[in-house]
Formats: sequence, C-alpha cells, structure tokens
Amino acid sequence: MTETTPQEDYLLDVETSVTGRAWKQRPAEYRITQAIAQQYDLPEIVARVVAGRGIDLDQAAEFLTPTLRQALPDPSHFKDMDKACARVVTAIEAGQKIAVFGDYDVDGATSSAVLKRFFTAIGQDLIVYIPDRITEGYGPNAKALLDLRDQGVDLVITVDCGIVSFDPLAAARKAGLDVIVMDHHQAEPRLPDAVAVVNPNRLDEPEGYGQMAAVGVSFIFAIGINRLLRQKGWYDAQNVPQPDLMRLLDLVALGTICDVVPLTGVNRALVTQGLKVMAGRSNAGIRALGDVAGIKETPGTYHAGFLIGPRVNAGGRVGRAPVGALILSTDDDHEAQQLAQELHTYNAERQAIEQMVLEQAMAQVAGRIGAGGEAPPVIVATGQGWHSGVIGIVAGRLKEFYQRPTIVIGIDDQGMGKGSGRSIYGVDLGAAITAARQAEILTAGGGHAMAAGLSVPEARIGDLEAFLLTRMMGDVDTALQTLSLKLDGSLSVSGVTTRLIDQLAQVGPYGQGNAQPRFALPRVTVQYAGVVGKDHVKCTLKGDDGAQIKAMAFRAADQPLGQLILSSRGQKIHVAGTLRKNSWNDRVSAEIFIDDAAKV
Repeated sequence: MTETTPQEDYLLDVETSVTGRAWKQRPAEYRITQAIAQQYDLPEIVARVVAGRGIDLDQAAEFLTPTLRQALPDPSHFKDMDKACARVVTAIEAGQKIAVFGDYDVDGATSSAVLKRFFTAIGQDLIVYIPDRITEGYGPNAKALLDLRDQGVDLVITVDCGIVSFDPLAAARKAGLDVIVMDHHQAEPRLPDAVAVVNPNRLDEPEGYGQMAAVGVSFIFAIGINRLLRQKGWYDAQNVPQPDLMRLLDLVALGTICDVVPLTGVNRALVTQGLKVMAGRSNAGIRALGDVAGIKETPGTYHAGFLIGPRVNAGGRVGRAPVGALILSTDDDHEAQQLAQELHTYNAERQAIEQMVLEQAMAQVAGRIGAGGEAPPVIVATGQGWHSGVIGIVAGRLKEFYQRPTIVIGIDDQGMGKGSGRSIYGVDLGAAITAARQAEILTAGGGHAMAAGLSVPEARIGDLEAFLLTRMMGDVDTALQTLSLKLDGSLSVSGVTTRLIDQLAQVGPYGQGNAQPRFALPRVTVQYAGVVGKDHVKCTLKGDDGAQIKAMAFRAADQPLGQLILSSRGQKIHVAGTLRKNSWNDRVSAEIFIDDAAKV
C-alpha cells in the first residue's frame, strides 16, 4: 500500500454533520490517480476511488481483476489441514459415516452446503446437523455429538464453530467419536481435543489469512480433500469423475459477504469469482431465494448481503435452523422453491420480532441516558424473553445509532442470558468477551473484533457491564475521537449517471474492508421530502446545475438525518451517500442512498 499525506481539511467544511461526523475525503495522490486512470482507461473519479483505498499502480491490476490463482493459499499452508484431509479420505475409503456440524448463520449454512455438495459430487453421503439457536445455542454440544455417535457416525466436522468447545469435544473423544474443527473465530492458547483443528486464527498460524470466513476455509478444505483423493488414485479406482469445485464459489461468496469479513486479499478474489458463478443461477436454492426476493438484475454484494442472506438466516432465527443449509444443498427445483417460500415467510416473522425488540431496547437505552445525555462507552441492553434470533440485528442497529459497542441480552425463564454484540472500528469486542469468559463472568463467549456472542447468568450482567466499561473505555474514547465519514469526493447532481455507476462497479466487490464509494452532493435543494413505508425518507434533490436526482434515507424518519431532510424542503443542504441504479417500468436511472447530511 502506498503512503499518502493525510488530508486534514474537512470536505465542504463539514466538521460536524447531522450524525456527528466530520466529512473527510480519502487521501489519494494525484500522480497515482492519473497513472491508474491512464493505464486502465478509467475516469479520473474512478481512479481516485482506487487510489483512495491505498492502491498504487503496481497493485492496481490485482485489485481490479483479482484471481484465485494468485490469491488462494495451498491447503497445506494451514496447520492440521493435511491431517484433517487425511482423516476424511481414510473415512471415505473405509466407508465410515461422516457428519458436518454447522453454525446456524449464513457462514455456517454455506460452509455446511459447500461440504455437502462436494461429498454429493463424489458420490458420498454427508449428514448435516445444524443446532437449534434457542434450545441448543451456539457451537457443538455434548448431547448432539453423542446422538450422532449413536446413529453410527464415526467422524464429525465442525464448521464455523468448535474452536473453544473444550468440554463437548472432550466428551466426544471419550465416546470414541473423532472430530475435526474447521473454524475461523478467535482461538486461545489451548486448543480443543480433536483429530485436527484448522483455523487461520490459531495463535500459532502465521498472519495472512485470519480475515477469512469459515466458508472460505471449508472451500480450501474441499480442495485439499479433492487433491488427496486424486493423488491416491481414488477417482480412477472408483470410476468417479472429479468434481468442478469452482461451481461452489457462489456459496463461498454468499457466506463471505454475509459474515462481514474484509473483502480484501483472498476474500476479494473469492467473492469476485463467486458472484460470477451466482449470476449463472446454477444453485437451485440461491436461484429460488433470488426469485422470492425479487432480484432481477445481476447479483452483487448488496443482493447477497441484504436480500438472500437474511432469508437464509431466517430459519435459524425462528427455530428452523436446518432449512438454510438444506436449501443451499438441494438440486431439486421444486424443493428449493418450497423452502424459499418457507424462508421468505420466516424472514417476515423475524422482521416483526426484531422491530418489537428494537423498540423496547431503544426505549430502555434512551431512558438510561436521559434527555440530552451522552451514551456510555459501552451499551448493554437486556430484556426478559427477547428472542435470541434477533438480538444480534438489534445490537447492530443500536451500535449504528449510538456509535458505541453494543451488547443486547435476552434472558430466559431460567435466569440465563444469551447475548450478541456488535462493535465499532478500533474496538475489539471479541477479545473483551473472551477475557470476560476467562474471568468467569460468562459461561460461554467469544467472537471477532466486530461481533461476539455470549451466555451470562442474569445475576452477573452488572458485573459484565462493569468489566467491559473498565476494559474498553480507553479504546472507545480513542475511536470516537477519530469518528468521521470518509468520502471519495464530491459530485454535481448532473455528474451522477448510470454510466458512472457502471464504471464504479469495476472497483468492486464492495463490502467490509472495501467500502462502497461515498460521495457528497454539495448545496442541493430539497424539492420534495416525505416518509415512505414505516420510517424511510424519500426525497428529490436539485443541484445548482438544475439537474434533479431521487434519493432515499433508510430508517431515518425518526432520526436526526431524516428530520433534517424533512425540515429542509425548499432549502439547500449538503448530502452524502452511495450511488445506485433504480429500474422502474423499463427505465433505469441513477439515485443516491443518503447516509449523512449537513446544513449549508
């Protein structure tokens, strides 16, 4: 990455926007911007987006056209991967029964489906077990593992879970059940008792692949198994054709996007190629989910993350955990369509439950802060009976509203709380939750820097809050001091065109680690503004050049952003947001999704 001189000036002199952020333009060296524009025949504004992400001319080709050949690591790079592949091949050769134990989120469902589809392609059976989020909770549990053993299973592969499941895996080993852990969550010095523990975030792994989602690790696992079977002559001996593993990349892209891992390096290559496979609509389940979600255009990260992913997740959130992995594994169009409708209904149920919990949590936090008060460094909201399937989403909403690390805990009738947390950049929530578990405040817990899950007795919630405040206060203060909205420049309204949006697509895929380009539209007049749906704000903006553009601010009606837009009819404001194409009645136009604004 190239070094640049930091840009200290505020874009459009916006030091504090309506959401409390300073507007800063991403620094991009003029020389590098011009070189990229000329070398790759890009408009200057698009080249500036590339340079603004720290990409110099030597890195531009890999960034603009990432390839798996360059980015994908050899399976043997990971500790225990060769051991894991060898154990699976031994099981296949011996006719042993194998099961996968997956998490109930999209990363877990896609990881399970990748292995299920691989095993099906080589003529082997694979049992898929997804635990119930409410009755079993996250990760392997001894009862489920022993039940699988009683069903004749000889080998269990945990995907997207298992790295801290010490007691359940010890029980499995004692019962004679072999387990392979295939995970990506933060590991501890101690590893679980398993045949193999594959995790790019093992403490003894070299840096480089710790940002991978579990589905990416599972895909590399399939590559390793496939390679070993080929080396041993198994395909020829069994007269089985080798599978085309590239057909699994749509699943890898879906899980990687939905687990909100950085879309850089190997993840960027996997998602870039995976979205191409997804566009081919070869996976019956993804095809059916896209149809019920009304996706008509070429799928991108938005469609995967906000339309398909939530529907895959919905079954796990309302007590039908296996459906997500099942729909992604089936080749039966009729079954896929039925399951897609089922998940579509579950998603609507989830949205209703989520809204109820969100309203209660928002009221609770607002009451604790008081009118005009400042939010604490860490927000903890709790409620009796709050559905564990939606607390993560609610935590994310509270985090976005207050710009603070947030944990939302639902307490059951036994006095046990299950919580989910979301963090802000610069504050490692996963490490804090792991420390709280090691301090014996929690009965279970762990996660990533940006997200974590936990179990805590109701009586210890106060202790947890105090522990997190003490541990995280300094990091939160530092993060808040640098709170800003990074923009890629400013555009006139007439400069926002569908052609520009198509050109910006070359810099994708966008997501965590490669943010969607954001632009400011200066001094636009709010010609019309109104509330649509429950709480979205729709408006028409007019630039000084006379051009008009339609805009939306989602879930903003009751927030400062929406209030400013609604109260500025006929007045000029600055707005900032991302550009989208809108298709309506065979007409395609450009629009902006507003996520910040400021008075002129």
